[in-house]
Amino acid sequence: MRNKENIKNLLDDLRTTNSREIHFDEEAIIAAYQEKSTDHQPLSVKILSIFGGIMACLAFLGFIFIAQIFDSQIGLTLLGVICIAGSAFISRLSKKTIMDTLSVSFFVTGFALLGFGLSKDENIIYIVFIILALCTLFFVQSYILSFISVLIINGCIIAFAADNNMYSLSYIIIALQAIATTFLFLQEAKIITKNRTFSKLYDPVRTGMAFSFLSTLASLSLESLVPAPVVYNCISSVVIVMAILYVVTLLFKTLHITNTTHKSIIYVLTVLLLSPTLLTPTISGAILIILLSFFVNYRTGFALAIIALVYFLGKFYYDLHFTLLTKSILLFISGVIFLAIYFFTHKKLTADEKI
Repeated sequence: MRNKENIKNLLDDLRTTNSREIHFDEEAIIAAYQEKSTDHQPLSVKILSIFGGIMACLAFLGFIFIAQIFDSQIGLTLLGVICIAGSAFISRLSKKTIMDTLSVSFFVTGFALLGFGLSKDENIIYIVFIILALCTLFFVQSYILSFISVLIINGCIIAFAADNNMYSLSYIIIALQAIATTFLFLQEAKIITKNRTFSKLYDPVRTGMAFSFLSTLASLSLESLVPAPVVYNCISSVVIVMAILYVVTLLFKTLHITNTTHKSIIYVLTVLLLSPTLLTPTISGAILIILLSFFVNYRTGFALAIIALVYFLGKFYYDLHFTLLTKSILLFISGVIFLAIYFFTHKKLTADEKI
């Protein structure tokens, strides 16, 4: 009730402060807000729902294996389609946590059974998975199922490149994911106001793209699994660094940095900091997500990127084919640059607070 009054007061303030006459559909706005508040669940609950669904899926697959239904590929395919359709129906039926868990269980089980049923041709599996995930994304519009669908689409593209020994394509995908993720983070207002469907899909798609981007970087950090020329690392790294510099430019406005000298110093320090990572896009990719999450105040992405950055830094340090002394010097220089950026931004923020 209090939220309803706050919304009405906010709309009244907008009417009075604007010189032009503005008309709002108050009932529709309040109804949409109440619907969103009712459907909202903490991220931890959604993660538990996903893991609960996966565990239920494994238990169900174990039962099917014991019942020897795996002998019929046609039966597996039909059962997989039925499970995916059932998950969509359950998701639309109710928004409660237990129903979300059941929906995830049927959804993951359906894709697993479908994969076993179409196991003769792996390329067909990827195409079918992407089509079904896109259909789920646009027709079901459930947060958890949309999030999983984004993971499936990105995972199928990476798996297709790996299974067909197209390792160079993986680095092109990294660059495209970086561009798409940056676009999603920075164009939030335009996307959610485009239409109702985009508004519902924005949050799960953004989270899914950030998670997929970091997961792809993690898979590419395993050098033995992704053999590719160094030039492809550099191409994807350059794209990510350019995206970082663009986000830094936007952050200047947020931090009220207008001095040209200060801007130049930050640009130079950013390039110096990222130049050792040109051989691997993992570190710069994690930094990109950190900056984007900070810019739009997205805590989930910020936490995920921090964890990924710690892992990527450790992996990068471990894989360097240098002596221990050289590694120590590189870490020392990187630490000095980080401290310089920290003290500069801290001094600037402190000066703004005093003003």
